[in-house]
Amino acid sequence: MKIGNVDVKVSVVAIAVFVFFTLFLLIASVYSPEVRSNLIWMIPCLFMLLFIPIALNYMSRSQYADATPHYEAEAKTVRVKLINEAMIGKPVRIEGVVERISFQFLNRPQYLVADRSGAISVKMFTSPDEDIKVNDVVEVLGQVIRRYIVTGDPVINCVSIKRIKKA
Repeated sequence: MKIGNVDVKVSVVAIAVFVFFTLFLLIASVYSPEVRSNLIWMIPCLFMLLFIPIALNYMSRSQYADATPHYEAEAKTVRVKLINEAMIGKPVRIEGVVERISFQFLNRPQYLVADRSGAISVKMFTSPDEDIKVNDVVEVLGQVIRRYIVTGDPVINCVSIKRIKKA
């Protein structure tokens, strides 16, 4: 679904929750007159289960789209092996191969991206513009952060991940 210039993606979990409660409401309204009398407020609440994830995805994707040009201009290209504690908060650009993808069904994918020097976790807090798959060669723009807010090894908070052509 496209809103303005932002391609909005709804997670499978959000759709499953909406379908589950829609079926639950339909079945309950057939068997209970009390439920039928409350449909005036239950139906709008049901649609909020779908609207809120769409709105949140739109807001995060539009913010990431606005931040991408800044990161393209400021990010330094680095090898994975060189990313360390001293780089926390710095914008970086890495190129590598996607070895693993987690949490894609939640629209919060986490990639393991490796170059010849090592591998690093790349977290994205919204769905990417492109459908990235394992073994794709990608360019990642993002900021080095700690894995668990105040502790943990450095990872990349991804602003943009895009497939690149193999040279």
